[in-house]
Amino acid sequence: MEARMDLTGNALMNKVIPHLATAGRLTMTSSIPAATLELVRLRASQINGCAFCTDMHTKEAAHAGESAIRLNLVAVWREATVFTDAERAALELTERATRVADGAEGVSDEVWAAVTKHYDEDQIAALLTTIALINAFNRLNIMIRQPAGSYVVGQLG
Repeated sequence: MEARMDLTGNALMNKVIPHLATAGRLTMTSSIPAATLELVRLRASQINGCAFCTDMHTKEAAHAGESAIRLNLVAVWREATVFTDAERAALELTERATRVADGAEGVSDEVWAAVTKHYDEDQIAALLTTIALINAFNRLNIMIRQPAGSYVVGQLG
């Protein structure tokens, strides 16, 4: 399988993607553990069916210290006992924001309350930005059919 378009070989994409990537790097300056942000990226990528991002964020999460058990259970986090209440709040926020088009109510007051219980305003800003950006990257990679499997940790900065 080959991608329909080389994002790095297109002049406009070479102007746009660095801005998205910079925004993503800024979220990493928050006090949320890198592994938690990778779980959020992984879960959104699973929901959206983005193979490239699922590959990437599984590997980046492992590199950030996530165990194979936790990575294997992200897709069924509600039934798994290996996630903290803070991680559960972040994963619920991720699912609600990612599934907005599924006719769900979006982010309910209860979900927001759980997030605010575990995260301060700067951390919430980092979560919101991370979720928005991964959804954008998922959609780009899905549209061009970016193949998965060959990502190397740190490959994209």
